[in-house]
Amino acid sequence: MVSQPITVALIVAAGSGSRVGGDIPKQFRPVRGKPMLRHSYEALSAHPLISKVYVAIGAGQEAEASAALRGLPAAIFVQGGATRRESVHLGLRAIATDGGADRILIHDAARPFLPGTVINDLIHALDEAPGAVPALPVVDSLSRADQNLSETVDREQLWRIQTPQAFAFADILAAHEIWTGDEPTDDARMLMASGGQVRIVPGSEALNKFTFSTDFAGSTMPSFRSGNGFDVHRLVPDAELWLCGVLIPHDKGLAGHSDADVAMHALTDAILGAIAKGDIGDHFPPTDPQWRGASSDRFLAYAMQLARDEGYALANADVTIICERPKVGPFRGQMRQRLAEIMAVDVDRISVKATTTEMLGFTGRGEGIAAQATATFEKH
Repeated sequence: MVSQPITVALIVAAGSGSRVGGDIPKQFRPVRGKPMLRHSYEALSAHPLISKVYVAIGAGQEAEASAALRGLPAAIFVQGGATRRESVHLGLRAIATDGGADRILIHDAARPFLPGTVINDLIHALDEAPGAVPALPVVDSLSRADQNLSETVDREQLWRIQTPQAFAFADILAAHEIWTGDEPTDDARMLMASGGQVRIVPGSEALNKFTFSTDFAGSTMPSFRSGNGFDVHRLVPDAELWLCGVLIPHDKGLAGHSDADVAMHALTDAILGAIAKGDIGDHFPPTDPQWRGASSDRFLAYAMQLARDEGYALANADVTIICERPKVGPFRGQMRQRLAEIMAVDVDRISVKATTTEMLGFTGRGEGIAAQATATFEKH
């Protein structure tokens, strides 16, 4: 079996953000309720093909960076330099010392909203070239000018280059090691200068860079989408009882084609509903034998990745388990933590509750367990 290439990411977050103004470097300023750095870190650390995320920070910024990423998979901080190129170079050397990688995505923290589709396209493009960048065609008219317009510039083959930029790790490290020119505009230019080919993949308007204070205007006014899910499973003897990814001691378990985790099924449907992607049966048909006995965390993680690929970030998720027995209360903390791990979000975005039907109906008779869930997302 051919092993999967090791892919890491490096976020450049060592700047002072002087053009934005204020006392806080822009990478730590709040954007849509989170520090700017946190947005892209969440997207990269949650991607299934990225094994580690490194963050290049400025001197004395570790406390701010740690606070910005609190609760997420541990970042690896590296000391940045006086310029962006220096910061990237130092980051690449630190990664090489840490065991290296086959591929790397280099991203600017000032582009917080990173769609998963862009990450996917960049990684796949490295199968054909040692470098890849996301880019958008220039659509505005262009002209050279002093005080007055002069000649028009042909825009047909002009592109707006964005980050992250993806590279074969050895090639981009070598390009940095031999660079002797002026400060480059980006890492792709350095690879091209050393003879490497760089492919273009579709960029995204969501990746616009925050440069000036006016860029933050309106960034605290996100749009939201919500979805709800409901599911029921029958209680049977000689089966395990899984709820929210936690194995619950009980004399009965839930029957179903997978592990029958009724709470995770409801939550998965809520996520799919919020992003208008059908329901769990569309993606994991119960008639398909490959899902027999499958752990429901696969369904939930899949739905969350779909949401990220569409540019959504979870605002909160709320799950209610409906049963007489077993008592859910003693396990609520474990359930919240497990759901947060699967969904790669902070635990304070997850709520798990339980209620009974006062001995009425099938749940009151102990014949089954029901669950309902609501998931709310903010759109990047």
